[in-house]
Amino acid sequence: MMIRKLVLVAVLTAASSTVIAQGLMQGTPEEQAACRPDTRRFCHAIKPGSGNESFLSCLQEHRERLSRACRAVLESHGQ
Repeated sequence: MMIRKLVLVAVLTAASSTVIAQGLMQGTPEEQAACRPDTRRFCHAIKPGSGNESFLSCLQEHRERLSRACRAVLESHGQ
């Protein structure tokens, strides 16, 4: 369940407002804000709808370069 929440946070930070409007928003606004810049910076090539695992994998691949705030989100969800 925690992984799903984190993945949805990552997806929403990269997804368009249409996806957000569909009610898929998960995670706190603070968690979303923490990872939004990192998702845009490192995972911009991943298209919305590519699968939640793609965004999580991307963030994990760049863990060393993520902001402290985004790393804390990952860690708080067991990642």
